[in-house]
Amino acid sequence: MSLNIHDTVQLNSGRQMPMLGFGTWKLKDGPVVRDAVAAAFAAGYRHIDTAAAYENEHGVGQAIRQSHLPRADIFLTTKVFNDDIRKGPAAVQKAFEKSLGLLGVDYIDLYLLHWPIIGKDLEAWRVLERLYHEGKVRSIGVSNYLPHHLDALIAHAEITPMVNQVEFHPYLLQPGLADACRKHGIVREAWSPLMQGKITEVPEIVEIARQHGKTPAQIVLHWDLQHRVVTIPRSSNPKRIVENAGLYDFELTPGDIAILDQLDRKQRFGPDPDNFDF
Repeated sequence: MSLNIHDTVQLNSGRQMPMLGFGTWKLKDGPVVRDAVAAAFAAGYRHIDTAAAYENEHGVGQAIRQSHLPRADIFLTTKVFNDDIRKGPAAVQKAFEKSLGLLGVDYIDLYLLHWPIIGKDLEAWRVLERLYHEGKVRSIGVSNYLPHHLDALIAHAEITPMVNQVEFHPYLLQPGLADACRKHGIVREAWSPLMQGKITEVPEIVEIARQHGKTPAQIVLHWDLQHRVVTIPRSSNPKRIVENAGLYDFELTPGDIAILDQLDRKQRFGPDPDNFDF
């Protein structure tokens, strides 16, 4: 499958979402996240992912303004966090307005519910639906939703989520979730695609990287994209940011993909959406 950095996937909103994005989780607000996003723009990324919970939206917004890129060329994602979802619709609306102000933009390309909060996410979703109809958000979705969370929300929603951002990597394929997303026309997006750095400890990944003359990160990110899963690697190192975008001058063989697919251990490096308390 031939890939390039400009590849996109069409969401049910009709919008095009870049397949490769830049994640900002754990990047400190201010110069750290601002400079990392600037390096990502220089490397060709046009999709930036942040969240209210990351507490770095202001720095992300600074990088967007200082890039002088047309706003229409940037796909910007942020998320409403659990505390605001729990507090109800007014808090979700207020959280959105705060994010919009910190980012310094007129609209958000993709706004997500950060985690499933049973009993509260439907009323929060109603706010996202309204923001979408008002044009303040171009697409809406969820994060960390398992199949039963999706079914419960979609049963009462006017608009089906367009994206589900979930933990996805060679140790956690979640085929049942993939099937559920496919059934509803939901695009999957991978967070923690590099297993929080643990990919360098997996002999099969290291060997495939050696054979292709690539880094383990490049191999896994390319594998994500060949599975048509949007992926958002994160780094504060300019060299690594460029490396992570260097995915388009090689191809994984069917044998490579089969080896990576068989690594699934159902192992999470982040919280289990069914068992978390934050």
